[in-house]
Amino acid sequence: MRFPLSLLGSMSRYMCWQKFFGKPKFPLVLMLEPLHACNLHCSGCGRIREYSDTISKHLSVAECVDSILESGAPIISICGGEPLIYADILELVDCVLRLGKHIYLCTNGQLLESKLSDFCSLAQTNRRVKSRLYWNVHVDGMQRTHDSIVEKCGAFDIAMSGISAAKCAGFLVYTNTTLYKQTNIDELVELAKLLESVGVDGMMLAPGYGYDSVKVSGGENDFFLTRAEICEKFREIRTRLKKFKITATPPFLDFLCGDRTLQCAAWANPTRNVKGWKAPCYLITDKHYETYDQFINSTDWSKIGYGNDPRCENCMMHCGYEPAAVLYANKLTDLIRLAIWQISHW
Repeated sequence: MRFPLSLLGSMSRYMCWQKFFGKPKFPLVLMLEPLHACNLHCSGCGRIREYSDTISKHLSVAECVDSILESGAPIISICGGEPLIYADILELVDCVLRLGKHIYLCTNGQLLESKLSDFCSLAQTNRRVKSRLYWNVHVDGMQRTHDSIVEKCGAFDIAMSGISAAKCAGFLVYTNTTLYKQTNIDELVELAKLLESVGVDGMMLAPGYGYDSVKVSGGENDFFLTRAEICEKFREIRTRLKKFKITATPPFLDFLCGDRTLQCAAWANPTRNVKGWKAPCYLITDKHYETYDQFINSTDWSKIGYGNDPRCENCMMHCGYEPAAVLYANKLTDLIRLAIWQISHW
């Protein structure tokens, strides 16, 4: 199985319920950022730059829970920043799971192994910890590449040790790898083999996108991918990584390869952070709203996405287009492909 049946069941019931009531826009995944502080300084991350003035601030657990209830999303991606340095992370995880939600806990893995005993203890009182909590560990390549991107020697080994320990402890573990101009597909194959050998449950590949907060004057064109370069890399990935558990759905992978078009659905992955509801999307910031309803109803969604906003020209990110691939996969052939993909390796 690509994903647990409990997650698929929750998402399917939720989507059917929303469509039954005729809701045109509804969230699938809430990107919850309780803080933006981090213990790394990654080359491709814009959060520590964009939110430098609020880097010491954080949301309370109560504020996080209120935001979750406000959006109603079935899946909560707890990100940041580095969520494992959030002082109340265990309480937050416990509360979210008791609300019946699923959690992607996104981490750079530097504290994963040292925090595992706390999460194992939590699992003794909350049985959902090992069935509805999915560790999502960022790994941007093999040792030399990863350590260079996160700007810390030894970070790769620490993250891999944490991944192995989490799998040995019985947790679900996925990884997230961002692709850049310099990304070598041979190295990706090597990484996929290594991750498979330690039992990783799935591998997400994200095309590096040069949005405003990560651009460095004069140098961004040497690091981030254009739309044409993204398609070229993913066409090779589709062939060479076919046997591995890549988490991109078939319609989304077609899009990444340039074989189909999708309309950005950034509204399906809203972001809530210390400044409010971030609009219009996870990557681009025009405004922060106080409430989810203001975010949904005040944003002009017709002006977002490729062909509508020049800032979106090279964006093919999962936060906007993966939900579109799911929401607009209404053809019988797409549904059959999704079903086969879920129970196979592609």
